[in-house]
Order: sequence, then structure tokens, then C-alpha cells
Amino acid sequence: MITALYFWEVPTRAIPFAIWSMAVDRRRLRAMPGVSFAKMLGCGKGETFTPSDADIHRWGLLVSIDESQVGNLDASLLLARWRKRSVQEFRVLMDPIACHGKWSGREPFVVIAQDHDGPSKIVAITRARIAWRKNLSFWKSVPAVVDALKSHPGLIAAIGVGEAPIGLQGTFSLWESEDALKEFAFRSKAHKAAIMATTKQEWFSEELFARFRVREIRGHL
Repeated sequence: MITALYFWEVPTRAIPFAIWSMAVDRRRLRAMPGVSFAKMLGCGKGETFTPSDADIHRWGLLVSIDESQVGNLDASLLLARWRKRSVQEFRVLMDPIACHGKWSGREPFVVIAQDHDGPSKIVAITRARIAWRKNLSFWKSVPAVVDALKSHPGLIAAIGVGEAPIGLQGTFSLWESEDALKEFAFRSKAHKAAIMATTKQEWFSEELFARFRVREIRGHL
């Protein structure tokens, strides 16, 4: 299995299409051959990673799919509709190398040990279901972590992601290397403090952290 992630930037006139497609494309995507897990995603600007950060001009699609079916997905009518209405597309194909936690009660990514030739870029995806009574305390912790993330060496790009149509419950980040990601995850004071607070305050009713080795990138964020 391989994981494919698409992001599209749409003009204002295409926002109604995007909102409608968030609802109807979920079922269509999951019915495609070879798909074992799929989510349609809303996005954030990557400034605060809170609901106020929502970016209604950017939308995404995440899928775990049999490698033999990637070409069919890429050539599908579903994706063609998005391309027709978007001004920019970004696609990354990647192999899961670590995954902890669950998403909607499932373990979404199959981690298989593989041989790799040399270093590669790394993607990190986090996802959490925030306990409603903990929203305010969680959001107060976000600015320090965001500042540390955006200034950390080795970060290429980071945006908020969440299951459409509302809610930015996660992050997508692209890194130059696994070492750069680990340096942030385990040595950043703000991030370490947030991890400790997560356990102490029980912010999340469900959470997931996954790392991926980038196989191919097409387009720009």
C-alpha cells in the first residue's frame, strides 16, 4: 500500500463546488479499487492551527491505496473535477514508516519495512479529536508550538488539515530529512511542553501521529 495526498487551491467562484464535493466525494473515493482508507480534508493557512485559521481556498484528499491503482486514481473523474476548478495542485506519494494511534477508530496506514537508497524528504501527519471541554486550553497552547515549528531548521512547509467541512484537527508538515523532524519533535521546548500537557490535561479523545518517506512530489504548496 502507498499513501497519496493531494491539495488543491481553488478560486472563490469554486468554493461552493469544493464544499459540496467534500460531502459527496468521500463515498466515491472509498469505493475506488484498491482503497483501504480515505479522507477528504479541509485546510488551514498554517498560521495558528486553530478554527480561525481555516482556508476556504485550499482543500485536500488523503488515501491509502494499492500501488497498482495509483494511476487509476490520478486519472479518475473525481480528480479531474477538482483539477478543472483549481488553480494549483500539489501531490505527494509516500510510504508510511511509523504510525501511532488511530483515526476514526482505525489504524489507517500499513507500515512495511523497506530498503531505501539514501536520505529522503519526510512528511509528518498528526491528527486529533479534541475533547470538547478541552478546546480552549488546547488552543491556548498552539501559538508557542506554531512559532517553534515555523522557525525550525529543515521545515519545508506546514499547513493545518481537518476532516471537512469543519475543524482543523491536525497538521501536515514536509521536512528536508527525518533528522530535522526528530529534532523538532523531541528537542523543541514548546513541542515537548505540549506533549506533556496532552497527557496531563487529556486534551484528545483520539490521536494519531504518522511519518512517511516521500517517494515523489508533484506541484507546489
